[in-house]
Amino acid sequence: METHEQGIDIEVVYALPQRQVLKRLRVGPQTTAEQAVELSGIRSLFPEIDHSVNKLGIFGKVVNRDTVLRDLDRVEIYRPLINDPKESRRRRAEKFRNTQKR
Repeated sequence: METHEQGIDIEVVYALPQRQVLKRLRVGPQTTAEQAVELSGIRSLFPEIDHSVNKLGIFGKVVNRDTVLRDLDRVEIYRPLINDPKESRRRRAEKFRNTQKR
């Protein structure tokens, strides 16, 4: 089995509706999710990324910024939700019920 003493391979991704960026990196074995975002340079491409607003995840699961990465992890930078999905479903259901009453 190959050891990764020199580092681990990871990806950092960020997506907008019209543009997606994926950066592949080799980082140190104790690199955190937040450090990976900084090392990727994605924030220079998307200055709207704000550490106090954008959550981070690994393969669809939200993680703390200080989560230590493992080999082949994919760090995802999440955009804030514009609408609460539960509220949107509630409004659609209400609209549907109102159209059925006519």
